[in-house]
Amino acid sequence: MSIRGAEMVDWNLAVATATRLVRPGPEVSRDEARAVVAELRRHAKASEEHVRGFTRMGGDDLHDTPVLVVDRPGWVRANVAGFREVLKPLLDKMQERRGGGPGGAVLGAVGGKVTGVELGMLLSFLSSRVLGQYETFAPATRELPAGENGGGRLLLVAPNIVHVERELDVHPHDFRLWVCLHEETHRTQFTAVPWLRDHLEGEIQSFLGETEVDPMTVLERVREAAQSLAGGRPEGEEGDEPRSLVEIVQTPAQREILGRLTAVMSLLEGHADFVMDGVGPAVVPSVAEIREKFQQRRARGASRLDLALRKLLGLDAKLRQYRDGERFVRAVVDEVGMEGFNRVWTSPNTLPTKSEIVKPADWVARVHRRAES
Repeated sequence: MSIRGAEMVDWNLAVATATRLVRPGPEVSRDEARAVVAELRRHAKASEEHVRGFTRMGGDDLHDTPVLVVDRPGWVRANVAGFREVLKPLLDKMQERRGGGPGGAVLGAVGGKVTGVELGMLLSFLSSRVLGQYETFAPATRELPAGENGGGRLLLVAPNIVHVERELDVHPHDFRLWVCLHEETHRTQFTAVPWLRDHLEGEIQSFLGETEVDPMTVLERVREAAQSLAGGRPEGEEGDEPRSLVEIVQTPAQREILGRLTAVMSLLEGHADFVMDGVGPAVVPSVAEIREKFQQRRARGASRLDLALRKLLGLDAKLRQYRDGERFVRAVVDEVGMEGFNRVWTSPNTLPTKSEIVKPADWVARVHRRAES
């Protein structure tokens, strides 16, 4: 067996582990499950027109990406396929750094299985928390087709949506449409802005290409997260917070790239939140109640375990992206209207910087006032 034959992550084992450990969803009858799936598909279709009308993005032939209603194991399979695609350059590089000395192939095979199990544990944890997801870099598989444009598919995780709507005690029809509006906005962003996918992929690959970290350091962080799932405290001195996977792989060049990635992800998430609440009053009668209860759910936080994992995986940063990005979009639309805001999609040069996300007036001055002077 060559070192190339021993992958650093046993992806099949990751899927098998996550599928075995994933928690069961809420109890529903077979007829109820079918009705939920059918309603989510209807809402996804209806959301296209609502989002296009509100955002003024795209035309009637905008979408060529599939909408898939999945269960928790389906979400796991989809994300493993996406991770494998995006992380391949980094894992190849780490594999080369590990070297091909005596016993290297055996260590690689063993390490790949260990990492596969640990990744599976993490995915099983996350699979019960995601309501929906636009998979930007989704490769086509037999079970989960990708879009005709070479990638991208919209996933709606039915059991998680049902679980949250019951937990919040909100109107199921309204909540399902509200979730679909958010995810449909992401699909519209990538299908209406042709350069966005390639730009984001280029930034991610540049970030990964700059990684100069020992493979065992990354694997150790995955191990810490897996140990947290088992109920143990992340490694480190008492009182220390675990470092996120993003924080440990940053070089100076990566910090610049990460700043740009943070800004664009804040824009995308904030725009989706802005749209779902903007469309809401016209088509989701109980949108105010849903938003209030959903925000309270976020604010309540979670257990110490949840908080440690959020930090380790960088999920706390994602919550800030929703908040900061939505404030940016709202401030810009208030200042220059929706058409003026849509200049953000003109090119990579008109995307907001990390500092402009928190100071929207600076973006308006750079993109609008300077262009008009």
